[in-house]
Amino acid sequence: MITHRPYGIEHPYAVSPDQRVPVLPLTGEPVRLGVVVSPDVERVVCEWGPVELTLSPTQTTAADAAALAGGEGHLSDAQANALGGDGGWSVVTPPVVEPVKYRFHAFGAVEETTDWFEVYPAAWTSSGGELRGGGDRALGIEWLVSAAGVHRARFSFELGPDDHLVGFGERYDALDQRGRSLDAVVFEQYKSQGVHGRTYLPMPFAHVVDASGNGWGFHVRTSRRTWYSSTADTLTIEVALGDEPVVDLAIYEGGPTAVLKAFLDEVGRAEELPSWVFRLWASGNEWNTQELVMARMDAHRDLEIPVGAVVIEAWSDEEGITIWRDAQYQLNADGRAHQAADFSYPADGAWPTPQAMIEELHARGIKVILWQIPLQKTEYTEGQVAADADAMVRDGHAVLEADGTAYHNRGWWFPQALMPDLSVQRTRDWWTEKRRYLVEDFGVDGFKTDGGEHAWGHDLVYADGKRGDEGNNLFPVHYARAFGDLLRSAGKAPVTFSRAGFTGSQAHGIFWAGDEDSTWEAFRSSVTAGLTAASCGIVYWGWDLAGFSGPVPDAELYLRAAAASAFMPIMQYHSEFNHHQLPLRDRTPWYVAESTGDDRVIPLFRRFAVLRENLVPYLAGEAANTITTDRPLMRPLFFDHPDDPEIWNHPHQWLLGNDLLINPVLEPAATTWTTYLPPGDWIDVWTGDPTPAGLVVRDVPLDILPVYCRTPRWPALRNLF
Repeated sequence: MITHRPYGIEHPYAVSPDQRVPVLPLTGEPVRLGVVVSPDVERVVCEWGPVELTLSPTQTTAADAAALAGGEGHLSDAQANALGGDGGWSVVTPPVVEPVKYRFHAFGAVEETTDWFEVYPAAWTSSGGELRGGGDRALGIEWLVSAAGVHRARFSFELGPDDHLVGFGERYDALDQRGRSLDAVVFEQYKSQGVHGRTYLPMPFAHVVDASGNGWGFHVRTSRRTWYSSTADTLTIEVALGDEPVVDLAIYEGGPTAVLKAFLDEVGRAEELPSWVFRLWASGNEWNTQELVMARMDAHRDLEIPVGAVVIEAWSDEEGITIWRDAQYQLNADGRAHQAADFSYPADGAWPTPQAMIEELHARGIKVILWQIPLQKTEYTEGQVAADADAMVRDGHAVLEADGTAYHNRGWWFPQALMPDLSVQRTRDWWTEKRRYLVEDFGVDGFKTDGGEHAWGHDLVYADGKRGDEGNNLFPVHYARAFGDLLRSAGKAPVTFSRAGFTGSQAHGIFWAGDEDSTWEAFRSSVTAGLTAASCGIVYWGWDLAGFSGPVPDAELYLRAAAASAFMPIMQYHSEFNHHQLPLRDRTPWYVAESTGDDRVIPLFRRFAVLRENLVPYLAGEAANTITTDRPLMRPLFFDHPDDPEIWNHPHQWLLGNDLLINPVLEPAATTWTTYLPPGDWIDVWTGDPTPAGLVVRDVPLDILPVYCRTPRWPALRNLF
């Protein structure tokens, strides 16, 4: 057997062993050709035009396995091994100066020859397509052209010496992206996002904030991949093109709020969600029985730590993600949806009375969110999961490969699973109908719409007419929309809780920063993620406070993170699946207290959770203001003070709504912390003392993070503290 795929598996940041690199060479550039062969192959040659090239065996472990893995955790091994293994052979060709046909011959016990492939060298030229929009700002448009067509466009914006670049979706590495290189492609970077510059939630949109406070912004109106790099005076943008060689570019003039408003007028904005979303959310990936969930909620009650929502992840055993584990029911062989009355629940099962459990939680004032994943497993040969997989393919609900066969997930999480084609209403309805009983009969309040980054392939086929290069980034937008529509149709608020997204995600629910370790570095990068997401119109945002992966955080990190999270749009804790090994990795405050031996954890976490309850009316009101005015709820200081150069020296500070300025403590062992208060009159909320604008140093014992209130609003807000 011999396999060569010019595009490989289309991992956006790593090479697979059967790939051509680069896929599209520039004229005069050589390429590396890779194949994977069976163990009995003794020799491989490539017929490269009139030349014969001999391939050599290569060890095909991924060069960036550590980057893929992101450190210790339950997905690390899967990611590190995704591109590795034996059987790879490769060769570097002569420079490609004209189109070349090539094929491979493998020799061993059996001789095998591949089909012909062709590579077309490309060159940048001054003509080849059309730039729509851009006004006088877009400079030097060029087109990457080969004999096969026009593939990319490239142009530049001039930057002033004091301009700052903020946006590009959710970014973890820096608030100001000036001087950095990045791209916009939806990707599941399992931890360490800030190190690698990769994101679940990119957007081809950014603010250019100048020293005058006016500035401007841009939006590349595409869902295809884009790339950005900036030098001392220039921002260069490359855009992947489709069959029509057109770049559609919007330029928005004005300050940050005006720019964001113009962008959201195009792509959609958030809708007001009920105030309960601002209460504390609690979850753990190993809370996988009714007994465990209720025990965790009982502990919250007994310790007087208020909780507003529980996210139940392991309710369905990650099989079909539609039916409570251990439920008894008759198979629907045609794949149609079940109704609530179809199920019974054994008394000794994991979830003996799930509906009664939800009713009890509601009686306690706790909302219930159930976990989802937008994939259909294929490893089962019988049962409802297999029947649903058959129905997905048979009835035309699956994303397809270019040859018309069903696409199977090429990534490391749920490998080989089918993916529902949520680009069209008929499949969104088919997919969500299987969950309808959970909402209408059981009263579930929302869904954690996890995942969404699983579409790899430029030539995948979507039912809305888009190919993969255009449709893949939109998949998580359709996904959150589908579950929001399900909830609306049942009279519920569209509470979805996603990590992946793209342009248009602003209109679809709540987001969190994704998978991250319990480290101070991750704490800092998560704050940056929240501020950059907010700069692009994401209103409802949070993170797994103090991280969800790895050993339990120490008490200081946990409490500093809880304090900061009390002043973010969404406050929630979560812990990763760890195969139920001891010691546990729960991020509940009582378990952190037990595992660290620090008796300050419970009373201080309680203090922050109670403070959060007090802030709910303020947060709800400010969220409504945000949706009306487009001034972010978790607002970087440049929105209010774009002409103040000092704010850029304090990139982790934010305004929570119009009146509170937050400066989280982001380093261990800090006893004092410096805050920059921009011009205005301020009150220290913990002392009630007036505080002058400028650099302010205050003591920060573990129960305090710097929070300042605008003086005119202090009488109305002082009772919250």
